[in-house]
Amino acid sequence: MRITGYRTLTTAQDWGRPVGDANGVFADGVVRVPIVLVETDVGVTGVGLGPHVEIDSVFAAVEGEDPRGVTALYDRMLRQTFKAGHAGAVFGTIGALDTALWDIKAQVAGEPLWRLLGGRDRRVPAYASGLDIGLGDDELVALYETYADRGLRVAKLKGGLDVERDRDRLILVRDVLTRAGRGTRPGLMLDVNEALTRKQAVRHVSELERVLDLIWIEEPVRRWDAEGHAVVGRGVRASVASGENLTGLEQYRPLISTGAVDVVQAAAGWGVTHFLRVAALAHAHDLPVSPIGHTPVGLLHAATSVPNHMVSELQDLRPPTGLSIDLHVEDGAFVLGDSPGLGIRVDEEAVAASHRRLAVPATEGPHVRPERAGQRLLAVVQGVAAPPEQLHPLPS
Repeated sequence: MRITGYRTLTTAQDWGRPVGDANGVFADGVVRVPIVLVETDVGVTGVGLGPHVEIDSVFAAVEGEDPRGVTALYDRMLRQTFKAGHAGAVFGTIGALDTALWDIKAQVAGEPLWRLLGGRDRRVPAYASGLDIGLGDDELVALYETYADRGLRVAKLKGGLDVERDRDRLILVRDVLTRAGRGTRPGLMLDVNEALTRKQAVRHVSELERVLDLIWIEEPVRRWDAEGHAVVGRGVRASVASGENLTGLEQYRPLISTGAVDVVQAAAGWGVTHFLRVAALAHAHDLPVSPIGHTPVGLLHAATSVPNHMVSELQDLRPPTGLSIDLHVEDGAFVLGDSPGLGIRVDEEAVAASHRRLAVPATEGPHVRPERAGQRLLAVVQGVAAPPEQLHPLPS
C-alpha cells in the first residue's frame, strides 16, 4: 500500500453571524476551511483539515510511503522542513497530512479512529465556544440557549477589551446555563487571545472574580511568554490555559516545565500525532489537555485514548459546507460514530460551490493582531474604540 498523491480543496464555514475575538471580527461570518485529500494505490482516500502552505515540499517526505506508518511519517515531515523550520502555517500543513494518514490507517483497519487508537468511550465531554465577541446581548443569549439545548453546561466567551462588558456577558451566559441546568452551577471561561499584558490580565481577571468564578483564563498574554503566564497564574484564582498556537513540543517545554500553565491546549489544525505527543508531555506533569478548534474531529478521536483529556471545544454545531461527519452532540458531549476512519465524507460539488462565494483573504479579522494590542489605556467595544459614555477603563 502506497501514498500516490494529494489534492487540495477549500470550503467555507458560514456561521450566519459575526464571529471573532479581541483581535478582530469576520462581520459576514464566512470563514475559509482548507482541506487536504491524500490518495493511495488501493483507492482509500484520507481527509485532513488544515493549510496547504508549502504542501509540495512537505508531501515529498511521504510520497510513495506506506500510509500506515503514520508516526514515523510525521517525523519525516518535520525533518523535511528542518532548515526553514516547521512553525506557523507549515505546521498546519504537516498536521493536515498527518490527520489524513490516520484516517487512511483506520479506514484500512475497518475501525473508527477512536477505536484504533485504543479509546474505550466514544463520548467526548464538550464546552460551548461561540467566537461571540461581535454579538449583542440578545444574540448572545439566543446562541447559548442553542448550546444549552444540547446539554452543554460549560461555556467559553471571547473578551479582553472591556472588563465591565466581559462581566455582563459572562453573567448573561451563566444565567442561560443555570436555567437550562435547573439551578446547577455552570462553568465559565474567558479567552482574551493574547490581547493583554501581564498586569492588565491580572487586573482584568481579578475584577471579574469579584462576582464570578472562572474555570480558566485563556491566552492571557503572548503565547510564548512563560514567565508572563506564571505571573497571571499567581495573581488570579482561575486556572491559566494556553497552547493552541504552539507548533511543536519545544514550544510547550518552557511553559510546562516552569508551571506556567494549568490546562494544556492543542489546536485541531496541528494534527493527531502532535496532540498525542502534547497529551503525553502534559500527563508527565500531571496536567490536563484540551483540544481547540472549529472542526476538531481528529483530536476528538484521539482524546478518547489519552488519560488526561479534560474537555474539548465545540464551536459551530454545523460542519463546514460539503462535509458530513459521523458524530453528533448530546448531553454536553460529542458522540463519535462507528464509520471507519474519521467518518468524514466530502461532497466536492458542494465544496466547489461554496468556494465561489469566498472573498479574497481578509486583511482584518481574528487572524490579524491589532496594532495597539496590549497597549490600550481605555476599553474597546467590539473592536472599535468606545465613545466616552461607554468607556470602562480597567480598574486601578
